[in-house]
Amino acid sequence: MFPPRCIACGAGVAADFGLCPECWRETPFASGLVCDKCGAPLPGVDEGKPEYCDDCLTIARPWQRGRAALVYKDTARRLVLAFKHGDRLDLRRPLADWMARAAAPLLEPGMVLAPVPLHRLRLIKRRYNQSALLSGEVARSAGLTHVADLMQRTRATPSQEGLHRDARFANLAGAVRVNPRRADLLAGRHVLLVDDVMTSGATFAACADACLAAGAENVSVLALARVAKDA
Repeated sequence: MFPPRCIACGAGVAADFGLCPECWRETPFASGLVCDKCGAPLPGVDEGKPEYCDDCLTIARPWQRGRAALVYKDTARRLVLAFKHGDRLDLRRPLADWMARAAAPLLEPGMVLAPVPLHRLRLIKRRYNQSALLSGEVARSAGLTHVADLMQRTRATPSQEGLHRDARFANLAGAVRVNPRRADLLAGRHVLLVDDVMTSGATFAACADACLAAGAENVSVLALARVAKDA
């Protein structure tokens, strides 16, 4: 009943859930050669072998592989913030579609998808876990198991925003665990953890450590957007 509109600016487009040409040009997709651990864009040409960014060469990552759909800047940043804080739940489908394409090299039969958890107080305030909405859509499109409550926040941590790298890791120490009621789903399984934004990787690291301690065989990570140093 209504003509399709650009999900970023509202201009007319040819199909639902699309971007107009101008917004498309201003949306930095994490494509081409990317870090195999975190999905950050890298200079050079993709020759089909794993390459790694400086952070992933110097920081021990407890997960196996990682990807991101977008670089966190320009139109991508506006879309992430609109979805996360602006009640733009209509963005769930197109954002998850982009994530599913980025995650293609990671997906495998029998994989379990799970979102990074919110503490219950933050969930009450926000009313939804944006990462759970995205992980559910990606799992559905890939035909894989989704466990929305696999992970739990055991304490309310301060926001990671504005913290330097070491403080981000310290902030999450002991703050995440596997839901005891779901631990039996992890034995020998490969888990794909899903979050909206990856900055230092501290949140993914805390969740991955918890999954591995609970019996997961491998962990990979998928972010909607990756904060890149040159962004």
